Amino acid sequence: MEGKGRGQLHHEIVMENRKALRITGVINVESFDSEEFLLETSCGFLAIRGQQLHMKSLNVEQGQVAIEGKVIEMGYLDEGAPGERAKGLFSRLFR
Repeated sequence: MEGKGRGQLHHEIVMENRKALRITGVINVESFDSEEFLLETSCGFLAIRGQQLHMKSLNVEQGQVAIEGKVIEMGYLDEGAPGERAKGLFSRLFR
């Protein structure tokens, strides 16, 4: 997604019965496994936690991701002052 930065993509999350997510405005998939996805979106970093999570589809050109599995929680990781982004991100991931 060259040339597209934060704030330039429309960001939307659609969840169906806690079993399927469709997310737009995705800039980068930072990491994922069966229990957690970490996505960089145009509105900040989004952490999705659950069970038996898997990526159903990914369209990098349009910034769209579809995830299936049981969603337990999801939230944005707020960024602090410059330079504290990595520290805050990793401290929240590894609590």
